[in-house]
Amino acid sequence: MPALVENIFLDFGHLCGVTESACRLIDAMPVIMANAKSGSRAKVAAEEIAEKGYCGSKGIWYYGVKLHVLGAERKGKPPQPEYIGVSGAGAHDPPVFRQIAPFLHGKAVYADKAYADALLKQQLIEEQDTDQMTPVKLKKGQKKLSLPEQLFSTAVSRVRQPIESLFSWLQEKTGIEIASKVRSYNGLMVHIFGKLAAAMLMLIFKS
Repeated sequence: MPALVENIFLDFGHLCGVTESACRLIDAMPVIMANAKSGSRAKVAAEEIAEKGYCGSKGIWYYGVKLHVLGAERKGKPPQPEYIGVSGAGAHDPPVFRQIAPFLHGKAVYADKAYADALLKQQLIEEQDTDQMTPVKLKKGQKKLSLPEQLFSTAVSRVRQPIESLFSWLQEKTGIEIASKVRSYNGLMVHIFGKLAAAMLMLIFKS
């Protein structure tokens, strides 16, 4: 199923108006197999990938996985997904970004604070002419951001907004976020990538 989604990108991605110079946007959304209350008893796909984690944007604990999407910016349209990955709900985001980083030569990549990695940012600039742009994190002991830091963070968030809209659209069209009826690892993969394949075809032919 992941191969099917990848082939959709390769075969039809050129129809979506993505330019080589387009910046890239990356974010993650939860795929919830159980809520916090029943998550402690959940065992489906636990040996392969699923686990308990926290979703900051929703302010919830849940059992399941995170769906990571990196997409190319398209003016006035949702970003066109180029790379998709799935991690455990409790996994840190920088290692996921590190897996994608080698493909991002000469790009500006906009992400939220969870993907921030100072060492990787420096490596990308020096080795690949790629800049990782994330909102500024408060330093230890710092109570609030300076005005330039606030302005920069707001600007990054505005650029990132379309990928948040893409996740809202995915949920609206497919219900991908709720996977409470999944009963196996294979079922989880079919749930995620089957819905993604259908959504991507809708996205492509709507473009």
